Amino acid sequence: MSFFAILFALLIEQARPLARSNPIHAGLRAWALSVSRNFDAGKPQHGWVAWGLAVLVPALLTLAIHWLLLRWLGWPFAVLWSVAVLYVTLGFRQFSHHFTGIRDALEEGDEDAARARLAHWQQVDVGVLPRSEIVRHVIEYSMFAAHRHVFGVLAWFSVLAALGLGPTGAVLYRLAEFVSRYWHYTQRMGAQPASASLQQASAQAWTAIDWLPARLTALSFAMVGSFEEAIEGWRFHAQRFPNDNDGVVLAATAGAINVRLGGEALKARTEMHAPQGLEIDIDVGDSDATPGREPEVSHLRSVVGLVWRSVVVWMLLLALLTLARLLG
Repeated sequence: MSFFAILFALLIEQARPLARSNPIHAGLRAWALSVSRNFDAGKPQHGWVAWGLAVLVPALLTLAIHWLLLRWLGWPFAVLWSVAVLYVTLGFRQFSHHFTGIRDALEEGDEDAARARLAHWQQVDVGVLPRSEIVRHVIEYSMFAAHRHVFGVLAWFSVLAALGLGPTGAVLYRLAEFVSRYWHYTQRMGAQPASASLQQASAQAWTAIDWLPARLTALSFAMVGSFEEAIEGWRFHAQRFPNDNDGVVLAATAGAINVRLGGEALKARTEMHAPQGLEIDIDVGDSDATPGREPEVSHLRSVVGLVWRSVVVWMLLLALLTLARLLG
């Protein structure tokens, strides 16, 4: 029933998106802060213990509820539980309003408004970014968001649901991403900072968990875009930076729609960092930039088409697998 759970969750999220300020996200921030405050003693083993408590405990609780519903109330209630979990973890509307606002401002020629919206979205100082650089960074951050809020969740949910683990994969993936980003962010802001061991553990765990979804996302973009260019960009970047999951996604994006991306987004990173709090690099002559056309506003519409076509491919694949299972 994974297909129907995803379909209903996406439809509900489109009709009534989860508010940015909601008790669930506030609770997760409080949970991550409490775990780091009580279990982060600064040593490597403590970092892994804190990460396990912050991520694995909620994931296992999700699994326990799924099994209890399945055993005592039947599969319809288990499907409803999966829909509820996916509604919280999966969705475009958690970031698409930022993208739409910036795109509309650029199409109207209001670059100041576009810079202001980009700065508000990513909490950065954009300075006087030129028009092409605004487009480039909007594409990069949007593809990060699409991967982490949609395709990565779909990948882990589908894999673990096929093994009878219900919506556990969605919780595992989103929490692994959240705690890695949140603990790094609190360190940068100087509020209840996480230790270096905890940040390293969460970054390593996130890199491992995101390895497969990043490549599935890249493959999806290649299938619905310019296949040869996307695969070539992906392969070239993976050879230079084998552990850079974000770079694989953006390299495939660049090839799929023939746009030049690069700068901070495609540089090899020695530690996990979040977009929030970064200073945007205006240097477009970076050697890590992908080949392709200079970013233009028209590329933003290409990005929307690329993402939605990829979603259709995922849903068709899940529908076929569901049908085969029912007939088999």
